[in-house]
Amino acid sequence: MRALIALVLSFFGTVVAADTMRLAVTTSFHNSGLSDVLLPAVKEDTGLDVQLLVVGTGQALRLGQAGDVDAILVHSKAAEEAFVAEGYGTHRREIMYNDFVLIGPASDPADIKDATTASEALQKIAEAQVAFVSRGDDSGTHRKERALWEDASLDPEQFTEWYNAVGAGMGASLNTASGLDAYILSDRASWLKFANKGGLAMLFAGDPEMFNQYGYLPVNPERHPHVRTDAAQKLEDWLTSSAGQSVIDGYQINGEKLFTFNAVP
Repeated sequence: MRALIALVLSFFGTVVAADTMRLAVTTSFHNSGLSDVLLPAVKEDTGLDVQLLVVGTGQALRLGQAGDVDAILVHSKAAEEAFVAEGYGTHRREIMYNDFVLIGPASDPADIKDATTASEALQKIAEAQVAFVSRGDDSGTHRKERALWEDASLDPEQFTEWYNAVGAGMGASLNTASGLDAYILSDRASWLKFANKGGLAMLFAGDPEMFNQYGYLPVNPERHPHVRTDAAQKLEDWLTSSAGQSVIDGYQINGEKLFTFNAVP
């Protein structure tokens, strides 16, 4: 009898494992709260249990390269395309987007509210040498921040003590900015979800350069035969379906939409 019970438990354990996958996601995606509504819907519709590894985009890509996850959901297009071109991912599928925004003290000592471009806003912050918090963690947000400084013809390596690279996720970095009453680049969703705003406010948005696209990349089984390709495909099918669109487009905080679905069928 004990042997039979053990066999049954082993069988069901195999079934559960077959319906489980590991997905590396960005801290900005997780901090937004979307996963709290999206994953239960995935489970209900497909039976798939998605286990999240919440890291920056750079670390998510490295997890995919090592075969430690079955797929990744990140937001750094050039790095994603390189991931696929180098054979680590089978393809890249766009899922949804929002935008990056510049947050800072409501008093706006650098006067960025009237800037016309992100470059101008960052130039004003650098000229004023007021506190700025950088994630400094090779995440998609950090990579975008570095690209925006470059567009503004500025090099953070040359900045002095007003520039604070904290090496942390989006939520922790926003907490630091709140404590320092500092400027920071954030994705809109994380900012709207963030509870510890203190004296901070959203001061600049709308530059097309601050567009923030999220892509889904299954890990290539030719590189890592153990990855759960069927489970990764099942999740992709759901994310790009009308059910996925309904959850993504329907997710709001205080009446404001956090993400826009743009997957091509």
